[in-house]
Amino acid sequence: MNFRENKNWISCFLGFLLLPVFVRAQEVTLQNNFSISQIWAMADSNSKKIKVQHLGAEAADAHIKVSQAERLPEIAAEGIYAHVFPLPIYENGLFHTPAQFPVVPTYYKASADTYFNIYNGGKTNTEINASKVESELKHIQSSQNKQEIHYVAAVYFYDVFRNISYRGLLEQDIRDREKQLAEINHLYKNGTILKSDVLRAELRLSKQRMLLSEIENSIKIAKQKLNILIGRPDDAPLNPQITANETDAIALKQVDEYFNDAKTSAYKIRISEKEQALAELKLKNIRSNVMPSLGFFGEYAFAYPQIQFYPYALSLYSTGMVGLKLKIPISSWYTNQHKVKEAQIKLHQQEVEDEDVKDNIRQEVQENYIRYKESVQRISVAEENIKQAAESYRIVQNTYFNQLSLLTDLLDAETQLLQSRFELTTAKVNAKIQYYQLQKAIGNL
Repeated sequence: MNFRENKNWISCFLGFLLLPVFVRAQEVTLQNNFSISQIWAMADSNSKKIKVQHLGAEAADAHIKVSQAERLPEIAAEGIYAHVFPLPIYENGLFHTPAQFPVVPTYYKASADTYFNIYNGGKTNTEINASKVESELKHIQSSQNKQEIHYVAAVYFYDVFRNISYRGLLEQDIRDREKQLAEINHLYKNGTILKSDVLRAELRLSKQRMLLSEIENSIKIAKQKLNILIGRPDDAPLNPQITANETDAIALKQVDEYFNDAKTSAYKIRISEKEQALAELKLKNIRSNVMPSLGFFGEYAFAYPQIQFYPYALSLYSTGMVGLKLKIPISSWYTNQHKVKEAQIKLHQQEVEDEDVKDNIRQEVQENYIRYKESVQRISVAEENIKQAAESYRIVQNTYFNQLSLLTDLLDAETQLLQSRFELTTAKVNAKIQYYQLQKAIGNL
């Protein structure tokens, strides 16, 4: 085997050994790149706020079974073991020595009783229905909380994206300014310009580097917020992946269609409707307080000695009874009317609040609809501004290096161009966030 063949064999062998390392490195890189849908999926799985709401919904589901268990008969067992003290009889008055009546010093009793509700004015059914509505309310609130988390995650996600875009624009601007500073120094050495131009260019470059440091810090802060929200380590690498057409304008439906969507999907409206239903059930429950209750009961007991009935007997005995128990709450006929009045007022209050919520939703949908269209318009304006700022910078740059304009004019043109690029990035991010606000208003995020 010659040297070349030996070298090729060694290269293949090393490549085979290092292949798993390259694959793992690529996997790590891919794990750090996330789309907004992946961010939402991780938030759904790891957000502590979502878990808290989910547990609350599970507890509400369990409470339905608690309410349904009220239909089952009540069964209880009781046992008594006691020492009975001597029974003094004061035949001649309290201040004379009493006679002692003989008693058995030991008493015990074992009993069981049951009660089965037949009718109680519909209170049990009302409480079961209220538990079901409460469970539905908790599930809606859980979904609303998930939507809020999605929106917050989107804000953090695009905040990271925006600042990373700022960083790229600023780094390119710094490189351009460094080249420009070298040209200005060359002109100064040739005696063409004054030292003040060099100092101004250096000052501008220093400010840009400081701004770059601030942007880097903003990226770290935004990444930490997003990582905490989706359950990752604070300093875990995270790179937002956004396609080129993802920040393009989205075609909207007519605003009336969004109004109709909000009526059936907006979480605030659905929550308000469930709270109104709960208020109605509470009023129904209070009204049933004046209704009689009827139930079947039974008791059976073993006791020693027999001291309940005369003549007493020093022996074990048993007793039992079954029957119907009717209870008429007479006092509720005059005390319950105030409770009913209070419940009626609260129900009316909830009805007014429901109308107010629907008004606010219409206003919110209208505002977000208009603001999104406005943000899309800002993107077009920002793109046009970049063209104009770039042309202005080109002209001023040529005139400055031909000694036909001042350095201040050149610096202003540079600032305007960079600002226009920043504004385009900001406009695209704001449009996306504004669209998510619209979707959140109609309950579709």
